[in-house]
Amino acid sequence: MSNVTAQLVDDRQRERLLRRFGGGASAWLEELPDLVASLARAWDLKVAGPAPHGRTSVVLHCTRSDGSAAILKVSPDAGMGTSEARVLRLWEGTRRVPRVWAVDEARGAILLEAIGEGRTVAMGKEVPSMREIGGLIADLHAVPVSRRERMELNPLVNRMQFVFDLWERQRAEGPAADLVPAPLLHHGHAWARALAHGAGEEDSVPLHGDLHPGNVLDGGPERGLVAVDPRACLGDPAADGIDWVLWRTRGCDEARTRAAALAEAMGVSQERLLEWCRALAPVYAVALADRGRAGGAQFAFLMELADGGA
Repeated sequence: MSNVTAQLVDDRQRERLLRRFGGGASAWLEELPDLVASLARAWDLKVAGPAPHGRTSVVLHCTRSDGSAAILKVSPDAGMGTSEARVLRLWEGTRRVPRVWAVDEARGAILLEAIGEGRTVAMGKEVPSMREIGGLIADLHAVPVSRRERMELNPLVNRMQFVFDLWERQRAEGPAADLVPAPLLHHGHAWARALAHGAGEEDSVPLHGDLHPGNVLDGGPERGLVAVDPRACLGDPAADGIDWVLWRTRGCDEARTRAAALAEAMGVSQERLLEWCRALAPVYAVALADRGRAGGAQFAFLMELADGGA
């Protein structure tokens, strides 16, 4: 990796991109400084440096010619930027997502409004109120979507296939192999497929698809919570609430309490939301095990939930 590239991408981000996109990402990273310089000229940007890491793109702090703060995102997969820009524009009127200022489809680049100080919910010590989270999710789900736009969104069952395939590989290749049995993950996937197929077309909404605490920013008192990095799909609205019931939760009682408040704010069934959490619990258990956190109460709770608890 050249010195110039290293100023844009550290070793951790490089590994993430290589793991996600394979060896082809190496050549892309070598060309990244020229790509960023070209985009900066085209969009009249001053690039300040890396923003917090994304799993599928390089994210950079920038300033536009009018002095406004912006975020430049570029990805080895050009289609990801195009898809992200399309769904962000769908939700733009809610003010619950950043504005899209420019898109370069051929080079997989998008220029976004910067939100606040860029602090995610995951960086904080407190879990936000479920009413506040539910309000964010409900605002996104309430956006009218044309038939054409609905046809452009992947079905939720496809998103579940991707998620479980990804985390099964993570389980098999990491410390979770000895801690999370493969049948538990396979059962969760079957459960998730059934739930995804169980939502009728009339009940399906545009989902963020990856609404974890690292993808929600604090926009301050005027803006509230703002969602970023969607992996948009179409399906059961309850599926967007999973992370908020499971994040930092240490027991089934706490999960039920969160699910009740969140389901009410989202306008979905509490039991449906808990069913989704049971289905995805083994995925979250794998993620904890991979981070060396399989010895605590949260891992024990996830394993209990995956086995039908709560």
